[in-house]
Amino acid sequence: MTTLTAQMASDGGPWRLYVVRLGESEWPTFRWERFGPVPTVAERRAVLARLGYEVAPGAEWSWIEDSKVFGDGGTPVVLIAAVDVREQEGDVA
Repeated sequence: MTTLTAQMASDGGPWRLYVVRLGESEWPTFRWERFGPVPTVAERRAVLARLGYEVAPGAEWSWIEDSKVFGDGGTPVVLIAAVDVREQEGDVA
């Protein structure tokens, strides 16, 4: 089964989670409406399931940070988490 990358990012605003689908113009995306703490692992799994995906066996979330403006370390930090995912197996409710 093919694995894809799901990413979750925030620059201080609400968190967004999306599944990277190269070659497609729109990616499956979810945006939390609340500001504040990082969504829990359980919340992320629930959103992935809602989008039709699940964390690939053995995969773990990894985190990096970037600058809001590429190459400018004085701009706000963008936190980005990533994990390998696959399409859900079986019936999706």
